Amino acid sequence: MSLLALFILFFFVDTIPLAIGKRHVINFRSKNLYPEGLAYDPTAQHFIAGSYHDRTLHAVSDAGVLETLISDPSLPPNTTFLGLAVDPVHNRLLAAIHSSPLLPPFNALAAYDLSTRQRIFLSILPDAESASTANRSVANAVAVDFKGNAYVTNSLGNSDGNFIWKVNAQGEASIFSRSPIFTRYPVDRDSPFSYCGLNGIAYVSKGYLLVVQSNTGKMFKVDVDDGTARAVLLTEDLTLADGIAIRRDGVVVVVSQSKLWLLKSDDSWGEGVVYDKIDLDVERFPTSVVVGRDERVYVLYGSVNEVMMGNGGREWFAIEEVKSEKESKEENVWVFVLIGLGLAYFLFWRFQMKQLVKNMDKKTN
Repeated sequence: MSLLALFILFFFVDTIPLAIGKRHVINFRSKNLYPEGLAYDPTAQHFIAGSYHDRTLHAVSDAGVLETLISDPSLPPNTTFLGLAVDPVHNRLLAAIHSSPLLPPFNALAAYDLSTRQRIFLSILPDAESASTANRSVANAVAVDFKGNAYVTNSLGNSDGNFIWKVNAQGEASIFSRSPIFTRYPVDRDSPFSYCGLNGIAYVSKGYLLVVQSNTGKMFKVDVDDGTARAVLLTEDLTLADGIAIRRDGVVVVVSQSKLWLLKSDDSWGEGVVYDKIDLDVERFPTSVVVGRDERVYVLYGSVNEVMMGNGGREWFAIEEVKSEKESKEENVWVFVLIGLGLAYFLFWRFQMKQLVKNMDKKTN
């Protein structure tokens, strides 16, 4: 029995690190879907993907099975579902909507009940007061707090276009934050993404939002009570930052078209450290990042750059787990520590059993 136990122990020593290193890759098929937004529903344990030019939202299982979750033909034509967020407290899905061919453009936030799959409200997002911003706003990413308030970024990056909308739980919309710090930093006007301003947004339970800005690579901390904002001092800029998500351990993950960054902070995001960055597949154009089951980080490869350039016809898309090598090494170290402790306990148990057998023999004799 002892030899069998040792064999099993050393088998796990060899196989556990390999299991830790495996990435979960979900390939799913839907012609011309081109999803830009992604969310994870922890209750149903599936992903939810939008569509660049179709008025539908889709559930994607871990096995890549696609199901039309919501179809809303009452929305304007050429509607794009951009940012998505699941409100687990109120069992709702929140979707940022933009329809650019319309003048003025149509920007709205839709709330859908995840049980009935019916629309709860459609809230039209108001234009900014500045005339120069009129007809140019783009509802992009969305985050939700525990009270059901939603926060939507306007991703247009001109001098007036960087602001955040707020939509309360009843669907009442207003412009929430137009902090001057959003336009304080220089923009590379030669970049094809110079027009992209505030983008990914995430809610932190301590009462603030973290927002990334594509054309400057900056991250901002925004108070949910009054909309005041300050720049987070980072060890490096997050070039072309797009989506953002937060793990339960406080680690913030940010995705761009080429990289995924992992960030930590010890002072509630006055300052932050980029402790790892991972190269992504540029050609498949990653746009969104979510935290799924077991706190795994997933990136959406929606290839929306193709449809932006007037191409189409793609059938296959992917949601892929992204792993940090630094964290994996740390996990492997802990696995070996635990195995070592288990082995030590096993040897101690064997020693104790031998002593017990000897003492029983002495008493018998």
